[in-house]
This record gives sequence, structure tokens and C-alpha cells, in this order.
Amino acid sequence: MTETFIRNCWYVAATTPELGQSLLGRTLLDQPVVMYRREDGTPVALEDRCAHRFLPLSQGYRVGDRIQCGYHGMEFDCTGTCVHVPGQKSIPKGSDIRSFPLVEKSKFVWIWLGDPALADESLVPDIWRNDDAGWACVVGDPMYMKGDYRLVADNLLDPSHVSFVHRSTLGTDDVAEIPQIAAQDGTVVTVTRWILDRPAAPVYAKLGGFTENVDRWQIMTFNPPSMVEVDMGSCVAGTGATEGDRSQGIELRAYNLVTPETAQSSWYFWTHVRNFSVDDQAVTDMVRKNFVETFTEDVAVIEGVQAGLNRYPDIPTVNLAVDGGAIRARRVIDEIIAEEETRHGNRTQAAE
Repeated sequence: MTETFIRNCWYVAATTPELGQSLLGRTLLDQPVVMYRREDGTPVALEDRCAHRFLPLSQGYRVGDRIQCGYHGMEFDCTGTCVHVPGQKSIPKGSDIRSFPLVEKSKFVWIWLGDPALADESLVPDIWRNDDAGWACVVGDPMYMKGDYRLVADNLLDPSHVSFVHRSTLGTDDVAEIPQIAAQDGTVVTVTRWILDRPAAPVYAKLGGFTENVDRWQIMTFNPPSMVEVDMGSCVAGTGATEGDRSQGIELRAYNLVTPETAQSSWYFWTHVRNFSVDDQAVTDMVRKNFVETFTEDVAVIEGVQAGLNRYPDIPTVNLAVDGGAIRARRVIDEIIAEEETRHGNRTQAAE
């Protein structure tokens, strides 16, 4: 199998705040895309290529709801149809470019880069907490990462790494020694770890005001192609064991969504939500600061891993007990890619 990406699915193309009426160029799954909003706010995604000399249209201009090429002025409407060529009445055959389905939901703009006939809006992940009034939502700036998108799932489905990578925020010395449980239900992979009656992690001590031991949970849920929801938090020791009452503590969730740029580079999108101190801007600022630091540490590790894999391509890696979730997620991705190639390969290739 040579294919790296699941293509017939929704990926995050941009956050809602970053997509405006100016042109935004971004490569996704090896496909250069230009995005913008129409004057009525509707998001648009087109192939980032003028049909004439292939100058990226993201280097051009907006003309109403059209894009004008910055080289010779050819204009393309929101469907990718070339509607104007300066200096001539006829439009050459083959001047149209591709457009891509977009859906705006849960503070993200989602794109479908596979067969457009299969683009089903009901398949967009339902991250309802991003828009729920009972949860405060921090929308992170996208992070660019020189690493395979699958390495993010490897990282997030391994809660033990927080003891070593995130010492100043999420890590405590005893976390890595506590067993975790990996499970799979269809294409959904879950890794769970409860850390009972132990000192609070630095960031939780700040947010929850904990001075004594806590019960802490880490529940990671992977959904293909590349979303990992992290359910995390702490409560007063003895009040929140297993899936019980969390009311004596703080509950946070991070939504991590990675969109491949190429086989070895990715866009890392994230939001962070909490159901306490919802209207407290100081807490929001603290959460943003701490988790930007945390995710930046993850990116540095993932880029280091990718560099190591490239440096030693002929040496196999070894697996540890903590890799149970990552192994399952990799298997899910491979199985979906194989199924796509069998069922939809011809249609996907034709769309491209």
C-alpha cells in the first residue's frame, strides 16, 4: 500500500477566525488550495492554480466573489469556472479548475478532498462543546509541523509521555508508572488512565486551586482520520474515581485535529474547552498560555521523531506497552485506506 491519506472524509482546512475575505493559500493532502469568504460570508475553496501558467491564485486578487489571477488577470468564480479572460471574448477549453466542498461547523472550516460525490455533511465530526454556552472555548492558532500526521495520534494516545515532555504543565513523576487501558470499538480507539490520590499536575493545581492529592483522569479517543479528543481533569481525591462524580473538580477537553500537508508535514488544529469559570477571561488566558506551551512541546517532539525516522530508515522501531492505542489507530487508518483503494479508488482518482 503506497497511499498515505484517507481521502474520502472531512479534514479541517482552517479555523473559523482565520478565514476571512482575503485569500488564504494552504496545501492539504498534497493539494494546493486557495480559500476565502464570499461577500455574504460563505467559505469557498478552489484549486490554487491558474489554468494559464499555473501561478497560485492565492497570489492574485479578489474581484467581488471571484478570484483574479495576479499574472494575466484570468477570473474564476466560486465553482472554479473561468468566467473572464482579459483581451479576448472566448475562454479556452480546459480553463476551469477544481472546487472543493466546505462545511463550517464547531469553529472550524472542514474540507473534502476526495470524491465530491461522497461528501456527506453529516459525517463532519460533532464537536458540540465548541459552541455550547456551558463550555468556554479557546480556539488555537494552527501550528505547522514537519511530521507525519499519524505521529500526532501516536503521541496523544500515549498519556505516559506527559511525565517527560510536559514537566512544567501536565506532567507528574508518577504518571508514567500507572497502567493505561487501550480499547477499540469499530474505528474508534480509546485509551484510559485514572491516577488516584496523587499530587495534582502543575496546570491543574493552578486552575483548580488544589493543595492536596487529587483523582486525575486521562481519556483519549481517536476517530479517523486524525482527530483525538482528550478528556482530562482532576477532582478532590475520593470524589471522582472511575467514571463517577467529577463535580468536585475541573473538567477540560482538548480537540486535536491534524490535516496532512504532505506525507511528512502537517497542520495541527486545536480547540480547548472547559466547563468551569466559563466567563473568567483570566482563566481563559491561563488556559491558552499553558496549552499553547504544551502543544508546542508536542510539535517539537514529533518533529524530532520524524527527523529520527528519516535518519534511520532501515532500522525498525520497537513498540512498548504504552503503544497499544497508537498501534490500533494506525491499523484503523491502514484498513480505511485499503478499503478506499478497493471501493473508491477509480472515482477518487477521476476526481483528482
